Amino acid sequence: MVEMTSANQGADTPEKPKTKGRPPKVGPEQQQVLREIIAADRYATVRQITARLFERTDISVHPYTVGQIIKRLGIRREKQQRHLPSKPAEPRYGYTARHRRPATHDMYATSLTDAEWDLVNDLFDPPGRPGRPPVHDRRQILDACLYVVRTGCAWRMLPKEFPRWDNVYKTFRRWQQDRLFEQLHDRLSAYWRRQMDRQASPSTAVIDSQSSRHSPQGGQAGYDANKKIKGRKRHVVVDSLGIVLAVAVSAASMSDRDGLTPALQATLDKHDRITTLYADRGYSGQAAEDLARRHNLDVSIMPTTSSAWTGPQAELFGPPPTPPGGGLSKRWVVERTHAWHERFRRLIMHHDRLPEIGEAWTWLANARLLMNRLLR
Repeated sequence: MVEMTSANQGADTPEKPKTKGRPPKVGPEQQQVLREIIAADRYATVRQITARLFERTDISVHPYTVGQIIKRLGIRREKQQRHLPSKPAEPRYGYTARHRRPATHDMYATSLTDAEWDLVNDLFDPPGRPGRPPVHDRRQILDACLYVVRTGCAWRMLPKEFPRWDNVYKTFRRWQQDRLFEQLHDRLSAYWRRQMDRQASPSTAVIDSQSSRHSPQGGQAGYDANKKIKGRKRHVVVDSLGIVLAVAVSAASMSDRDGLTPALQATLDKHDRITTLYADRGYSGQAAEDLARRHNLDVSIMPTTSSAWTGPQAELFGPPPTPPGGGLSKRWVVERTHAWHERFRRLIMHHDRLPEIGEAWTWLANARLLMNRLLR
């Protein structure tokens, strides 16, 4: 401690240097006492440390000052993780995750699975798409389109789990104009042909038509006198596996000969390896001969039945001719495809005014069938 000198002390006594300001109460010795107090009890508070410092050194210091000195000494307080005993899980009441509605792809059998969506998502939700991000999930809209084609419900009667019906319909029309459903089907058909050890492009095609009624919505329609149906006609070209190659929807009053040209031309634009075409007698005539000569095709016109004329002199003409290449069995390939279409209620009856929308439904229905075969 610094000794204080009196005023009447002799002049011969040497004068000690004066210090500026008041000397600190907590010097190096007291700081060492602080370290010992903290080392003895690491969980002590600043007030407890201040009280113990007073007991050992008789120095009264404010707790704030002690806290500042402890910081200057480099001593920091760390939180310790307390391991409390685990309590048994109590039952929780109220609104939880199990009360929420599942996603649409988990609610309906027509929706896509995760594996199926991974196979086609780049078509409907391409990465790096410019512009503003879509408001509704593209997968939900595609699930809504699959729901409509399978159940045949009206657009306004879509379940509430899907986006609004007008958003779904506008997106469907945009996809239909971009021919995305046809691209989807072509990709899946290439996968299926490769799985069946076939080349990606077929060499044999079969064509047939199917007449069905149309709704009072209006649009292009006609009367098929052969089938006694007023509505539209769907010309379908398939390969030897029954996979659709081209679709053309027209009025039911249009003859098969007139519907052959657009359907076959659309097929040859995508598949130039086709050399053989099987068709029934409805497609015979000058149009079939012109197409065969122009595209170097072997057009085989098969009878609709395998019956032959009988009579007393039938043996004079010999046995009935056998269709080359099993043409009758080839025709049943496309008949089977028509039967597959009957599973989708939207294809049983034409509810749309535009024929091209009926073609889009056909592509989407056949794509759904191929996805079931590939991934289920």
